[in-house]
Amino acid sequence: MSINPDAPLQSDRNLAMELVRVTEAAAISASRWIGRGDKNSADGAAVDAMRRAFDSVAITGTVVIGEGEMDEAPMLYIGEKVGSGGPEVDIAVDPLEGTSICARGMPNAIATLAVAEKGGFLHAPDIYMDKIAVGPGLPDGVVHIDASPKENLRNLAQAKKSAIEDLVVCTLDRDRHKDIIRACREAGARIMLIPDGDVAGVVACSQPEAGVDMYIGWGGAPEGVLAAAALRCIGGQMQGRLIYEDDAQRERAKSMGITDPDRIFGVEDMARGDVMFSATGVTTGAMLRGVQRTANRAITHSIVMRSKTGTVRYIEGHHNFAIKPNLFVA
Repeated sequence: MSINPDAPLQSDRNLAMELVRVTEAAAISASRWIGRGDKNSADGAAVDAMRRAFDSVAITGTVVIGEGEMDEAPMLYIGEKVGSGGPEVDIAVDPLEGTSICARGMPNAIATLAVAEKGGFLHAPDIYMDKIAVGPGLPDGVVHIDASPKENLRNLAQAKKSAIEDLVVCTLDRDRHKDIIRACREAGARIMLIPDGDVAGVVACSQPEAGVDMYIGWGGAPEGVLAAAALRCIGGQMQGRLIYEDDAQRERAKSMGITDPDRIFGVEDMARGDVMFSATGVTTGAMLRGVQRTANRAITHSIVMRSKTGTVRYIEGHHNFAIKPNLFVA
């Protein structure tokens, strides 16, 4: 993502910090709705803040993973152009991953986005994707989406030189996962059930402090691309396969360039080239602390990653509303 060929590293560093400001703005705005039982207002606040914050970012960005088609979403829709001008990049966004958990005041809601070189992201339709992911530093192919949970856990335990009983598997708390949950428990592994937020769940595999060894299960395909972008930056393995509920979904995927409906996508199939990823916690979870608000201040906790250097930075932002009341340019 060479903004200036004479100083690409410095330019990338500047852009990475600008992306953090975008997710901070979305998280701060969404935090007003934590625990208030109104997921639509929480999501709307995050979307509006993120869209406004993009206006000051020096890119010519195209949203390829967003809030839906132009006739479905008023902003951050697929195909929308954002930024104040600069290099052409593709953008994947989820202004509030975990709308329901934010509304209920539960853990793990985040504001997140990723940026790649033009053409760098898989154009994933808004359908389910079967996923499996593990963290960095493991042999290639240590787990496989078509292997049984028991086989994957056995291979992962061997690679980590641990017992299966020491492993933690993260998955969404859904009825469709009951067989996976049962198989993992029968193999001896422990289960971390999350109500929503599988981007955070996948990324947690790469964060030792999160205590997650493997992510498995069905979640949104767009969220799969965002998670792959994070793993592209920090390391780790992920496989995903689209799940079709009807012929219309197959045709939708085909229209977006996915010609093999049964293809297994790896990390670099979903996020290629130079990639940046940013996320800010809305409610506290395994990866990030949530927004702390007072009358005139907010404290945010964010992560920003760059694939070019493999650098991961945690950023704590202290926002003084008395000095800078415009939350959209936090």
